[in-house]
Amino acid sequence: MAIDLASFWNDHPLGRLGITVAIALALAFVLRRVARAVLRRLSRRHPAAYGMVSRANAPMEWLVPLLTVAVALRVTPDVESLRFMGDVRHLLLVALIATTTWLVVRCIGALEDLVIRLHPVDLADNLRARSVVTQVRVLSRSTMVLFILAGLAAVLMTIPGVRQFGASLLASAGLAGLALGIAAKPVLSNLIAGLQIALAQPIRLDDVVIVKGEWGRIEEITGTYVVVRIWDERRLVVPLNWFIENPFENWTRRSAQLIGTVFLWVDYRLPLDPLRAELERLCRETREWDRRVCVLQVVEAGERAMQLRALVSSADSGQGWDLRCRIREGLIAFIRREYPDCLPLTRIDWRAGREDEPAAPARGPAPG
Repeated sequence: MAIDLASFWNDHPLGRLGITVAIALALAFVLRRVARAVLRRLSRRHPAAYGMVSRANAPMEWLVPLLTVAVALRVTPDVESLRFMGDVRHLLLVALIATTTWLVVRCIGALEDLVIRLHPVDLADNLRARSVVTQVRVLSRSTMVLFILAGLAAVLMTIPGVRQFGASLLASAGLAGLALGIAAKPVLSNLIAGLQIALAQPIRLDDVVIVKGEWGRIEEITGTYVVVRIWDERRLVVPLNWFIENPFENWTRRSAQLIGTVFLWVDYRLPLDPLRAELERLCRETREWDRRVCVLQVVEAGERAMQLRALVSSADSGQGWDLRCRIREGLIAFIRREYPDCLPLTRIDWRAGREDEPAAPARGPAPG
């Protein structure tokens, strides 16, 4: 039996290859199970390590067998005589590079998830948390893109034709660099914009912004674009470098507190003191008011009416919108109820253009 097996091993290179691969896969199965159990037990008390082990589980299922097969092919004698071994080694190398890149990307994602869990943004005072989460998310996405590009470049460099093409590009570096720079401009500009946003933070996750005339919140920041959730549930997708090259409004840059305005046109006969008292009463009875600002002013005097501006403050933009609507409705209802004649009126002088006619003699009080 042993003689037959040794004869088979020496006389059949293809069978020897099959036995070697089978043994390598069996060894990989055992090693993977043991390593998974040991790593899970050691990382159970460490959230960062446990999350990384969980995220790395899928690529490790492929990486360990590929490594064992690659080592087995190296140590197996006389397999180079097989015609297809060159292609097999090349495919194995490409698979190892791709799987390693996958593993690194998953580990970066695990660290990102850990930081996001440690800094929840669903709190009332979440400015610091939103700042950290934005930095970590943008930097992690940019790092993932860099590792994916590096893995792709490594795979391409394993192809002989691509290596020769790269050498010819290096020989003509001026023209090739110009063409490559033009082709890679969108990717590089978004990558640099992502780093600028992560460091300078003109926007953060959950920031309230006005982009292209639309009011919304920053819902997602990726390595290439930003998703703005508009108030009517639409999504505005904006390239990342747009926020670096164009002006926009950020209502929560330092804090979420805002001062809202309510404009009203009224007649000149309206007394302002009762209206100011009504504004203060409305603010005190409204839960959206944060008790910082409550002011009524005359900001414009036109030919037929005057414009009033009420300034009211709120803790954030959402409450500010509701507060402005409540104040506007309350003031209009008060004027209609207490001073209905002081709403904007249009006055017409019927005597205009008839100066040549004598005025009629007064006969009692004029009609109303």
